[in-house]
Amino acid sequence: MHSAAPLNVIDRRAVIDPAAELDEGVVVEPFAVIGPHVQIGKGSEIGPHAVIRGPCVIGRDNQIFQFASIGEDPQDQKYGGETTYLEIGDRNTIREFTTIHRGTVQDKSVTTIGSDNLLMAYTHVAHDCRIGNHVVMANAASLGGHVHVDDWAILGGFSVIHQYCRVGRHCFAAMGSIVSKDVPPYVMVGGHPARPHGINAEGLRRRQFSPEQLATIKRAYKILYTAGLPLAAAREEIAAAASDSEELRVLVAFLDLSERSIIR
Repeated sequence: MHSAAPLNVIDRRAVIDPAAELDEGVVVEPFAVIGPHVQIGKGSEIGPHAVIRGPCVIGRDNQIFQFASIGEDPQDQKYGGETTYLEIGDRNTIREFTTIHRGTVQDKSVTTIGSDNLLMAYTHVAHDCRIGNHVVMANAASLGGHVHVDDWAILGGFSVIHQYCRVGRHCFAAMGSIVSKDVPPYVMVGGHPARPHGINAEGLRRRQFSPEQLATIKRAYKILYTAGLPLAAAREEIAAAASDSEELRVLVAFLDLSERSIIR
């Protein structure tokens, strides 16, 4: 005998457009507003007074807290009402007063957020941003438009990432960092403007990087930041050692794709 599918728990004071699609087990608390063309996956919870606009697809087991604004029109003067999108993965925690905007046709028309991320209170994700998995944005961290944040990055409270910047995987930006260039993988930055301050060694240890891997990353950091080499020469030296190291291949690939150049 099969057990019954979990029912949605929708407060009668919530406002849900008939064109919205809610999977089983979704909880919607009082005064939440869910617009048309919004899809919400199994087990997600929408807090009181949260507003979700579409087109927007939200995966399963997400927690969206009170007063969050999800899927709103982009804050871009070029936006003319075109149909654009927001896609959010699974198991994200989106805290109070967070704002996440849809994409624009000037980019790929979509803002994307992966899975298992924590966006603390008052964080902002602008149009056309791409956030990977396991990212932490502490209170009031903000992304300008078209920013890419790779897996496991941590953005400290009140940090600001300039539009079109890229933040590599396993990076750490200290509280109040003002980032106007790309941040390579594994690097810690801080300040206004942000400057490099070594590698994110503690974060890497927590993610089970071995002592050998940490040593390899530290050598690459020294080549990139303390050897006095031009960026192109540093990139070539790191690339020469990358055949035996997945960590260095990730770093070289990031450098090759950088368009704004890197914090240095």
